Amino acid sequence: MANLQVKNIPDTLHQRLRHYAQKHRCTLSDIVLMALEQELARREWHERLVLRPTTDLGTSAASLLTQERYQRERDLD
Repeated sequence: MANLQVKNIPDTLHQRLRHYAQKHRCTLSDIVLMALEQELARREWHERLVLRPTTDLGTSAASLLTQERYQRERDLD
């Protein structure tokens, strides 16, 4: 297993990480590994999303949302 050293972490960020680790009863390494894994997963998801073809809804998404909100308001009256 490889090791990674991170230097020049601002004191406030280090304190936040330590408090988070204590609150969740895990190590600082656990927190950092989870954060790295989540960030990589997020970026990989975004890369896949960009490759997907666009979908033509025939009307803008904003317009569809406006219509839906209007309908919901009418249903509540």
